[in-house]
Amino acid sequence: MLKFAIIALAIFVAYKLFSNDFLRKRKDEEKKQGQEQEKKVASGELVKDPICGVYVALDDSVSVKDGDHVYRFCSYECRDKFLMQLEQGGREIPSNDDK
Repeated sequence: MLKFAIIALAIFVAYKLFSNDFLRKRKDEEKKQGQEQEKKVASGELVKDPICGVYVALDDSVSVKDGDHVYRFCSYECRDKFLMQLEQGGREIPSNDDK
């Protein structure tokens, strides 16, 4: 019985050591990713989607030009929501049909 208790205690201690190490590494990785994202936002490589708030890369974004300002979106769904908000606000949206 004592042997079983010692083995169980050793397994528990080993589990705690490995799980804490794993959690610490994961938190460090998340922190590094957050710092990298902040650098990209500061340098202008990432922009915030005005509808859902997700940061998207300039190269991978869906964009809408409104006068001199370009809005960038993570998806066509967010772009369509933005265009519907403009239409509901009384703005006329020009069509992109090539005639």
